[in-house]
Amino acid sequence: MTIHDAVAFFRVLADPTRCAILVRLARSDERPTELSNALKQPLETIAAALADLESAGLITSRPSDAGGERYYHLDLERLQQRYAQAGGTIHPALAQAIAGIEEESAPRPKARVLFLCTHNSARSQMAEGLMRAFSHGSIEVFSAGSEPGPVHPLAVETMEAMRIDIRNQRSKHYEEFIGQHFDYVITVCDRARETCPVFPGLKESIHWSIPDPTTVEDETEQRRAFHQAATQLANRIRYLQILIERGQNTQSVRR
Repeated sequence: MTIHDAVAFFRVLADPTRCAILVRLARSDERPTELSNALKQPLETIAAALADLESAGLITSRPSDAGGERYYHLDLERLQQRYAQAGGTIHPALAQAIAGIEEESAPRPKARVLFLCTHNSARSQMAEGLMRAFSHGSIEVFSAGSEPGPVHPLAVETMEAMRIDIRNQRSKHYEEFIGQHFDYVITVCDRARETCPVFPGLKESIHWSIPDPTTVEDETEQRRAFHQAATQLANRIRYLQILIERGQNTQSVRR
């Protein structure tokens, strides 16, 4: 990255509206109207800021499976890479990951996470397996759906390729979890977001707009779609896991 590129990157972050959008999208995928209401900015201002961020390659968008406005998503991996590269143009050491030493603290109860999608057959099942594997049991994780069906064979196959075994996971209706406490409920399906039940006492409700790989008809393309969905989920879960294990919620980053 050249100095010119670094300046352009920092200029994108320096705009208050664009930066505020990034903060919100770091938490959850959102639609323009939701961003407009949350940030108290005209829709035209939000649209212009989204266009700038998309042009900079920091965010992407996709049509909602439930209809209506597009969902916008922050590519955390790309943001981290660009941030490190821009810092490295100032001093090479700034591009290196520096491991921090965390202070000892009293043991905390395990956080509980619930992933929801419509059929609880693919995306939410893979998310459950990924979070369980990444956290090594430090986070209690579950998945469910509004119309549960069998776990998709390609979900099992895709996870096996990542050395994660979800063969013993089963599909469940979300009613099985009504009345239970969760710290985070994460919808990975646009339709599930529209019908998600209320779970009292949540630290946070999050939405990730992940394309449904089961709707792809061509077998080769479907395998690729499952891989892409798993990769997106893995990237998001890694960042969320860090915050959960440090006893934070994603909104605490704003303060």
